[in-house]
Formats: sequence, structure tokens, C-alpha cells
Amino acid sequence: MNGIIAATMKATTAEQVIASNRRAFHDYQVEETYEAGIALVGTEVKALREGKATLQDSFARIEGGEVLLYHCHIQPYSHGNIQNHDPLRVRKLLLHRREIQRLLGKTKERGLTLIPLKLYFKDGRAKVELALARGKTGPDKRESLKKREATREIQRGIRERHKV
Repeated sequence: MNGIIAATMKATTAEQVIASNRRAFHDYQVEETYEAGIALVGTEVKALREGKATLQDSFARIEGGEVLLYHCHIQPYSHGNIQNHDPLRVRKLLLHRREIQRLLGKTKERGLTLIPLKLYFKDGRAKVELALARGKTGPDKRESLKKREATREIQRGIRERHKV
């Protein structure tokens, strides 16, 4: 019976990823990540449960002691009515005051910005994985592509060797 309880506990604490920002790893070098809650209205939560969100071109900014998420597109709920939400509404991210102060100090450094990496449900609550990142230049992007291609070649060689 204890095994059944443990299995159900693991199922409830699992993350259900709604949207991820894969382009962020190409355009930015991630230095630190933070988990933040997100303040949503009812129809936004229902739309997220349907998986209708994109993080493309979204970013976060600290204004007035609050962290705000811009350009996160959450489609209107399919069964909503006239009280549906605005898809590109600015949303407040929920972090501890100490974390916000730390992020404020870090973002004042040249080149550091706040980028959302993924949007997911954890224990029934919507969360955002926020990254403190530095923008990559052209040569940095080319170097990343070369490293990725080299690791693919190595993996391909290992697979071919194991086939024989």
C-alpha cells in the first residue's frame, strides 16, 4: 500500500510543461534560473490547461519593485464569454522580495536580461522558469552551433561503433 501512495505523490508533484522558449538558448547564454509564480485570471488558467500559450519574444522587466512579464501570448479560452482575457496582457510574476532585489542588481549590469524559459504547472499552480541571461553575439552563436554539431558527430560515432 505504501508503494501506491508514493506513486500517487510522485504523479501530483510532476511538472506539466505548457510552453517552452527553445529559441532563448540560441539567442542567450543562461547564467541563473529562478522559479516564479504567475498572477492569472480564471480564463487564462483554463486556456493554459488547454496548452494554448507561447513564450516567443517574451521578456520580463522589473518595474516599481515588481517583476512583470511582457509579450507572453495566452490565447483566449475557447469556451469563454465576453469576459475573456486580453491575450498579450502584462502579467505579474510572483517572487520573494530578496529575489527581486537580487535580480534588480543583476539586470543593471550591462547585457543581462530576464527571459522566460518555460511555462508549466507544478502542483496545480502555473509557474514560469525565469532565466537571468546574457545576449549572444554572432560569433558566440556560431561557436554554440559548432559545439552542438561536434557532440552530435561523437554520439553518431558511438552509435555506429555499438552496432558492429
